[in-house]
Amino acid sequence: MHDLELTEEQVMIRDMARDFARGEIAPHAQAWEKAGWIDDALVAKMGELGLLGMVVPEEWGGTYVDYVAYALAVEEISAGDGATGAFMSIHNSVGCGPVLNYGSEEQKQTWLADLASGQVIGCFCLTEPQAGSEAHNLRTRAELRDGQWVINGAKQFVSNGKRAKLAIVFAVTDPDLGKRGISAFLVPTDTPGFIVDRTEHKMGIRASDTCAVTLNNCTIPEANLLGERGKGLAIALSNLEGGRIGIAAQALGIARAAFEAALAYSRDRVQFGKTINEHQSIANLLADMHMQLNAARLMILHAARLRTAGKPCLSEASQAKLFASEMAEKVCSSAIQIHGGYGYLEDYPVEKYYRDARITQIYEGSSEIQRMVIARELKNYLV
Repeated sequence: MHDLELTEEQVMIRDMARDFARGEIAPHAQAWEKAGWIDDALVAKMGELGLLGMVVPEEWGGTYVDYVAYALAVEEISAGDGATGAFMSIHNSVGCGPVLNYGSEEQKQTWLADLASGQVIGCFCLTEPQAGSEAHNLRTRAELRDGQWVINGAKQFVSNGKRAKLAIVFAVTDPDLGKRGISAFLVPTDTPGFIVDRTEHKMGIRASDTCAVTLNNCTIPEANLLGERGKGLAIALSNLEGGRIGIAAQALGIARAAFEAALAYSRDRVQFGKTINEHQSIANLLADMHMQLNAARLMILHAARLRTAGKPCLSEASQAKLFASEMAEKVCSSAIQIHGGYGYLEDYPVEKYYRDARITQIYEGSSEIQRMVIARELKNYLV
């Protein structure tokens, strides 16, 4: 992989993340998947290395360089394990991001340094059983009673839901105002009434704890309102660019790991008197996989550079996420094909890569939503 106009600092961060992923993540990925849990010591080490505060400036205890460095690091961690990459991306983007961008000075002082260091892990409670892509269709309610917010409702698909110590919860505060009646709240997860009902059993990224959460008269101080009352939906949607860049990088990392496994296998496996990578059909398949990986990386880095420069990049981030996530399934499928029957066995890592990659087309905006966003941006496209 060539250094695509990367700075010395970006290369250093990428290489640090790569060494860490290969040495301390990849060897344990299968064990963590069986346990359904990423090792606590590993999470602490990620915090020490600065991998959990990559969108937070140094003044608030973070390690922000730019979104290129962040995307490169997420790719490397995800190549080591898709679930760990998911954990990292979600904590950075929707755990740290909303507090950084919308928190009061007091809220930042209370939470941000601990979030950036990984001493506190965040989760994002937006999706509900009936409200996935239709993010504004919430039934969770928050009522202001005697200077306290009382929250009741149910949330679904909460990533990091079991591990998190701080939840960002979205609830309807003014039902008559529709989309303008949703607010965001900072809810410590040890608050009475914040109940993790269950950890979901998933097709892939099984070590990432994805939970269903109930809020039963969950009562927090009035000061725990995040941002302005009624601005919850804007807060929820504000980090789409950064979040989609992160998930695109996760998809790329998983796909790259599958490609590298397939390439190594093709150099060792002998059929009809020569290694299978010498057969034109397999060589062509590997060439296509390599090309698609490089195309995805270019799209991700382009969106990341725009994001770093403070330029609008919703369409570019959506394009990167859409292309990388759909590319990942194809590349992982091809990796299984190259392995033949062995690729279908748990003894080889490519079946896990395939399962892990599939979710990237669904969360942080499904492929259908990405196409809607891209098509909407075409209204301003000049031929």
